[in-house]
Amino acid sequence: MNSVTATTATSLLRFATAGSVDDGKSTLVGRLLHDSKSVLADQLEAVEHASRSRGASAPDLALLTDGLRAEREQGITIDVAYRYFATPRRRFILADTPGHVQYTRNMVTGASTAQATVVLVDARNGIVEQTRRHAAVAALLRVPHLVLAVNKMDLAGYDETVFAPIAEEFAAYARSLGVPEVTAIPVSALAGDNVVAPSPHMDWYGGPTVLEHLETVPVVTDPTSEPARFPVQYVIRPRTTAHPDYRGYAGQIASGVLRTGDPVTVLPSGRTSTIAAIDALGSSVDVAWAPQSVTVRLADDVDVSRGDLIVPAAGAPATTRDVEATVCHVADRPLRVGDRVLLKHTTRTVKALVKAVPSRLALDDLSQHPEPGELAANDIGRVVLRTAEPLALDPYAASRTTGSFLLIDPADGTTLTAGMAGEAFADGTAPGGTAPAGDEGWDF
Repeated sequence: MNSVTATTATSLLRFATAGSVDDGKSTLVGRLLHDSKSVLADQLEAVEHASRSRGASAPDLALLTDGLRAEREQGITIDVAYRYFATPRRRFILADTPGHVQYTRNMVTGASTAQATVVLVDARNGIVEQTRRHAAVAALLRVPHLVLAVNKMDLAGYDETVFAPIAEEFAAYARSLGVPEVTAIPVSALAGDNVVAPSPHMDWYGGPTVLEHLETVPVVTDPTSEPARFPVQYVIRPRTTAHPDYRGYAGQIASGVLRTGDPVTVLPSGRTSTIAAIDALGSSVDVAWAPQSVTVRLADDVDVSRGDLIVPAAGAPATTRDVEATVCHVADRPLRVGDRVLLKHTTRTVKALVKAVPSRLALDDLSQHPEPGELAANDIGRVVLRTAEPLALDPYAASRTTGSFLLIDPADGTTLTAGMAGEAFADGTAPGGTAPAGDEGWDF
C-alpha cells in the first residue's frame, strides 16, 4: 500500500445536516444516533424524562441534539450542535445546523469543514426557499457530497409519486449550482424508515439508507494529487547544548505531500531552499502528508516566520494584494465599502481594506443584486479587498483550506466574514466582481 494513502479501517467522515423549520432535521439526527446504538443509557433516560414532562407518549429524539433551553421551548435548532459517534465501518463528526434564515451563518460554520451535507425537506411541502438556500450554501462551500432526505414519507402515504418529483426538482437545482451528483433518499425520521434500517413500506426504493450512504461515501483522497501547502505556525529554536543550531518550522500540512530533498519556495518572500529534514512525533521521516502536524527543517538559513507558506518551488502560487472573493457575512454589524479589517489566511494575519462590494447573492433564485454597498448578517456576496501585505491564496475550488480566509474586526477581534477566494460556484454561476474602487483613504 502506498505510504501516503494508508488509512485505518474506520475512516472519519465530517457531515452536516440542514433543513427548513419543522422538516424534522433534529428528529432525523436523533433517530440516526438512537438506531445506530450511539446514545448512552443516561442520555436516553434524560430524553425520556424530558419527553414525559412535555406530555409526549414516546421519547422525542430531537431532544438528543436540541440542547439549548430556547431550542427545546420553541422546537427549533438555533446553534450548531456537534455530535460524535461511530459504527464498525466509520467514525463520524456530525454538525446539526439551524434552519432559520437568520441562522444561515451557523450553517456556514457547520458545513465549512463537512465532506457531506444532508438536506432535509418535508415530503408534504417539497422544495422551499430555505431548501434552495441550504443547497446553495453547500455548493458555495464546495461540500463534495450532497444528500437529499425527503422526510415525513409516512405522512405522504409512502408514495413514490410524491418522492420522485421532489428528487428531480432538487437534482436540477443542484446541477445549476455546479453540484455533479445528488443522492436522494425517502425517509421517515419519526418512524425510522430508511434512516438506519431499510423501510418495509417503500419497496419501490432500492437505494441505501441514510447511514449506509454515509458509511460508504468516499472521503479518502490521494494527497499526491494536490499541491503541497505548509503554513508555518511556529519557529522552533531550542538553543540548547544538544541542539545549538536547530531551526525548525512547525505547522500542519494543509494539502499535498512533503518529502526530504524537495526544492521549496517560502512565500510571500519568494526565497528558495530545499527540505533538509522532516520531524514528526519526535523522529525524522522522509515523507509527510496532509493533515499531519510536522516540523520542517530547510537546508539554507532563510528568513521564515509565522504566517509564511512553504510550497513546492515548481508551480508555486502567485502572491497578490488584490483579493476578489465570495463571502458570507456572519457579524451583526454590516460590512461596508471602506471598512478596515484584518484578513486571516491560514496562519497569516494582515491588514485589509474593503474596496468594493460588487454584488449580493439572492440564494433563492441565484439572482445578483448589484452594488449593494454593504452586506448585512447572513448575506452572501462578492467583495474586493486590498491587503497591506501580499498573500498566497489558492482558489477555493482548488483548496478549501488555503482558498479560505476570515475577516476580523481589528478593534475587538470579532469574526466578521468568512471568505472563499475565486469564483462562487463550481460552474461560475455567480459573476465575478467589478473593478476596485479608487484609492481614497488607503493608508497601508
